[in-house]
Amino acid sequence: MARKPVTWYIATPADGIIEMSREAGTPVNLSTNVGKVIDHPNPCRNRWYDESRFSYFRMVKRVGEALEDTGMWPVTWPVRLWSVEPLGETGNWSQRYYPYRLLSHQIRVLEETDAHRALGPAGCDVLNVIQQEIPERAARWAADWDADPKGMRDRKWNWEQCGGPTCGSGRWADSLAVAVSHNRRESAAQSWIEHLARNAVDQALADTDASMMARCYAYGRATGCAVAAQHQARFELYVLDALRGVGLDSPSRPWPPDLHEQKRHPRKMPNA
Repeated sequence: MARKPVTWYIATPADGIIEMSREAGTPVNLSTNVGKVIDHPNPCRNRWYDESRFSYFRMVKRVGEALEDTGMWPVTWPVRLWSVEPLGETGNWSQRYYPYRLLSHQIRVLEETDAHRALGPAGCDVLNVIQQEIPERAARWAADWDADPKGMRDRKWNWEQCGGPTCGSGRWADSLAVAVSHNRRESAAQSWIEHLARNAVDQALADTDASMMARCYAYGRATGCAVAAQHQARFELYVLDALRGVGLDSPSRPWPPDLHEQKRHPRKMPNA
């Protein structure tokens, strides 16, 4: 059986120019070269060394890593995603650590593809959370914190460290999401998702007097909800609810009861 041809991807800002080529003063615009072959304007002589900011074309075959090492900063949306064909001699820094990456001095731009794929298979749902849900909920998260900083701090600690009767702890779920993103070659996707979620919080709270700690709390809630959308088809509700912080929005008792509560009411504690 013939092997399926590999698709290689390059991500650019909305104008279609490879960001590193812009920074090097030799802008390469993929949007004006669809179907054409592009030679690198200033290729490195010693392959594959960074002799300048833009020494070769960088592409990946794992679309979830397309936003890694692009030079695009600060993180923004929308971006554009292109499928390309490497031509001529190709290389790699290390097949052990970068098996999904390829370097070349010549490419053919095949077509533009849906940019949300760079955020993972659930990219559309992730963008919906970032663009619709977070702006609607950020003010509520911040207001909850500022209304009762000590109470919310205690509840946040309980959620992060202990979770609840129907979900795991927040830190455990975060570490699980990071590990799965790494194994699925979506680390760059998760990093961008978290940055975009924090950006959405900043925009939503721009004209409010929310405290810094309230903003930090909203950041955590926003990134958790967005990452839950990224992994919604992979994790059970026990993990997804931990990422989303289910229970923090309701005035229910924290779980588990704190140590002072245990000392006052020892009989109410569950059996060890």
